[in-house]
Amino acid sequence: MSKNIVGAVVVLGVLGGLSVFVWALTNNKVVIGYNQGYTPDQPINFSHQLHAGQYKIDCKFCHSAVEVSRHATVPSLNVCMNCHGPALVQKDSPELQKLRDAYSSGKSVPWVKVHLLPDHVRFNHSSHIKAGKDCTVCHGNVQEMAKITQDASLAMGWCVSCHREKDNNAPTNCSTCHY
Repeated sequence: MSKNIVGAVVVLGVLGGLSVFVWALTNNKVVIGYNQGYTPDQPINFSHQLHAGQYKIDCKFCHSAVEVSRHATVPSLNVCMNCHGPALVQKDSPELQKLRDAYSSGKSVPWVKVHLLPDHVRFNHSSHIKAGKDCTVCHGNVQEMAKITQDASLAMGWCVSCHREKDNNAPTNCSTCHY
């Protein structure tokens, strides 16, 4: 094989590999820690715009563990059923029927996680809440989201820039967030 053909094959191979990489990044937006704009379909359409926006339900009503736990947690179906029991709100809604069916069968709803962090990152919701950070700092204006999306990049640089803000007094040593 001539040098020109070998060179062309190498260049085409590199370009092909880069093309596949770029395609994967743009078509499969799940890149842990860099998912800004990630808006997965959920098994039940849930509107934060309606619940947190229009009805002004506080985040902590549903995400009750956020003040005491590392995780904000997805609420149990019992919390949902306080308002969405069989004879209550929107009894003819097909989406709410999915919720009621899951509740009556004792099955959990397989929600798709939206805000993804790498396994080596330790994030504690309660410490951020205790520091006075509003949920919107990281999660965006969920009260305006009909479909939840990852508003911020959640990349290390994004987090560190907040920790370094003058008035935050947040730790910046690596072991605060990394195992």
